[in-house]
Amino acid sequence: MFAPRTTPWPLVALFTAGYLAPYLLPTVVGRLGSGLALSATQAGAVGSALLLSSASAGFALASRVERIGARTLARVGLALAVAGYGGAALAGSVPAVVAGAVLGGFGSGTATTVAATRIAAEPDPHRASTLGLLGVSALAGAVYLTVPHLGSGHGQPLAAIALTAVAVWPLTGRLPGRAVPAPARHEGGSARLPHLRSGLLLAVAMPCWSLVQNSLWGVSGRIGLTQAGLSEAGVGVVFAVALGAGLLGVLGAGALGARLGRALPVGGGTVLIAGCVVVSASATGPGSFAAGEIAWNVFYPVVLSYLIGLAASLDPRGRWAVLVGSASSLGTAAGPLTGSLLSAWAGFPVMGLVLGAGLLVVAVPMTAVALHAGGRPLLPGAVRRRGGTPAAVLAAATGAAGGAVPPVGAAEQEVVEIAVEVPAGASVQGAYDTAGPRRAGAAPGAGR
Repeated sequence: MFAPRTTPWPLVALFTAGYLAPYLLPTVVGRLGSGLALSATQAGAVGSALLLSSASAGFALASRVERIGARTLARVGLALAVAGYGGAALAGSVPAVVAGAVLGGFGSGTATTVAATRIAAEPDPHRASTLGLLGVSALAGAVYLTVPHLGSGHGQPLAAIALTAVAVWPLTGRLPGRAVPAPARHEGGSARLPHLRSGLLLAVAMPCWSLVQNSLWGVSGRIGLTQAGLSEAGVGVVFAVALGAGLLGVLGAGALGARLGRALPVGGGTVLIAGCVVVSASATGPGSFAAGEIAWNVFYPVVLSYLIGLAASLDPRGRWAVLVGSASSLGTAAGPLTGSLLSAWAGFPVMGLVLGAGLLVVAVPMTAVALHAGGRPLLPGAVRRRGGTPAAVLAAATGAAGGAVPPVGAAEQEVVEIAVEVPAGASVQGAYDTAGPRRAGAAPGAGR
């Protein structure tokens, strides 16, 4: 399905290393509680601190990846992840574990920032992010199957994140170094953020979306253990199967690509996730718990992959991808603590209803952004696609036939640049008059 020669494997690996900590959040929080004798709220607060540190890395480094260099920054992030998570896995005191988790979280956020920035520069960011989600889902599923058999304690899941960072390190040699400053070559190359309103709306909506996901994900282990009556090994199997089903969802999203646009997967998928959240939180037996978790994990990575691609499409330099991702991490960071407080106050079923209702509300602005960014109308005199020439202005200046100018509201088209050789002593306009009009009709490419 994917062409190996164009697969950005270093970015996929870096994406996997950065996202692994949030994917292992239930077992990390659960084992912090059991291994360090912390209450559910205290363990959730440690998980929130880890993810908040990850979000802060994104905000601090969003505009510095090109200046520092993707290779250097990725290696710094992986080194911090190894030191932080590895130290927390070996530590026995709560302060040391918290400090290591926060340091490791900053390393994870740094790796994610580099991956998001470089993925946004890929020809197909949705495809690249889909591969990354496949990688992290498969690895997290393997960890969930393995960790329960490695003994009790808080160290095993943290050690798994640190070892992943070690394994990814050699691939960073294929990342680019510090970029040489160059004049802006396209619309997204300017210092000003493009599509400001859409980007801000998405940056405001994404924390709420992520908050709901991770409020449930942070307490899913406790729901399975206390309300659904499963053992730790049983919960691990459910999570592994759910993440395996998520792989099928991501494969489906990769196969569909842009055929359905972005609005339907983002809006409709979020509505389906809301239903899964309610089912999972209200589960009172192994069957209903497994059904809710598996269905949820099928739709969650699908919608997430489209949201990552949506943010990347707003700015080819990757600034919106990083800023929206970091804003999303704020919601992710608050998730474990929010889920713990809501469930302690009202119980798991009521928590599920509240979270599901929140998803339905936040689906509206995200769908609006997807509709706008997925089908921006073409206006005469201002027709532009990333890296392309304003087609209407070009047509008006060269006297091209009126049919070459798309009507107002038409689907956006690729602008294909055609090189024309100018004979010695001939003018550019004369060369165009000779060869241009016949070839201009073939210039527009396929729409999105």
